[in-house]
Amino acid sequence: MTSRLLSTLTLTLATAFSTLAHAESGITMSNDMLVDANGMTLYTFDKDVANSGKSACNGPCADLWPPALAANDAASEGELTIVIRDDGSKQWAYKGMPVYTYVEDKAAGDVKGDNVKGVWHIIK
Repeated sequence: MTSRLLSTLTLTLATAFSTLAHAESGITMSNDMLVDANGMTLYTFDKDVANSGKSACNGPCADLWPPALAANDAASEGELTIVIRDDGSKQWAYKGMPVYTYVEDKAAGDVKGDNVKGVWHIIK
């Protein structure tokens, strides 16, 4: 096999793997922002600490800002990692920051949660 063909094959496999890796989470980029499998906008919370493995949004906070939950058997997928919530459930994190939806976003692409109280932000 020539080195050029091998390089092409390697790149093709890497691209395919990357696409498949995010299939489990359903999290993708759409319209320059991160969205869940239903196309709902995902947000970060300034009170979370990157790479802490925890979420600072629990109880009533999580009622307004539902966490993007991961399946019990989910595993990290590149920039998507897992944090363990206070109740023991798993939540997706992007670049170490837990991610959430917002209850006021009613349709895919809504961004009503962006900059709420200056601490909630769209992930771009």
